[in-house]
Amino acid sequence: MSYELYYWDGIQGRGEFVRLALEEADAAYVDVCRGPVGKGQGTPAMMAIMDGKSDFNMPFAPPFLKDGSLIIPHVANILMYLGPTLGLAPKEEGQRHVLNGLQLTITDLVAEVHDTHHPIATSKYYKDQKEEAKARAAEFVENRIPKFLGYFERVLQQNPHGPAHIFGDGLTYVDLSLFQVYEGLRYAFPRATAHLDRRYPHLTALHAAVMKRPNIARYLRSDRRIPFNEDGIFRHYPELDRDMA
Repeated sequence: MSYELYYWDGIQGRGEFVRLALEEADAAYVDVCRGPVGKGQGTPAMMAIMDGKSDFNMPFAPPFLKDGSLIIPHVANILMYLGPTLGLAPKEEGQRHVLNGLQLTITDLVAEVHDTHHPIATSKYYKDQKEEAKARAAEFVENRIPKFLGYFERVLQQNPHGPAHIFGDGLTYVDLSLFQVYEGLRYAFPRATAHLDRRYPHLTALHAAVMKRPNIARYLRSDRRIPFNEDGIFRHYPELDRDMA
């Protein structure tokens, strides 16, 4: 039976972190909101679950994953669930919690990326909070990008098995998520991230290695990989970009 992934159509967003894990593992899945409306797919199918009146475990927001009758919400939670089955997480439970901690840190970073273009309210358009966004983005570029990427660079450097992976001696879903973060930041802030290779060589090497993995490379060339755009989490507004000190 295929997994069912529920996320907004037309954007990578938070759903992309789950897609990358499923694609790397060559897992059978349906990207429900991208399917035909009226055949149990499309955005109405997602909204029907979220607006359900009888299920006790209806999700608050996408992404969420349906595996049979089980519904799992939140990116880190989904990846922690999928990781062992897809071969993208260690078997030992304690180690899986350590890996989940790294993914939750990525969750924090993604939230801060979102707030660079929506610092006041998600209910308001970007054009309604541009001045506040400029201040928020300047702080993010100057202090928060180095804080987060510097942390992940240190974790890679201090991995006892070597810096090829963020945890242990094999690929995990956090490696895939770091690839997506690297890609997204370069799209949203090309000036600020112009010299990531010099500042974060291990993170840059990880990004390059993930991009060359056969299943990921195939996915990136396919129409399943939605291009970055200004409706997703990582948005390129030139007025928010600046050179990093």
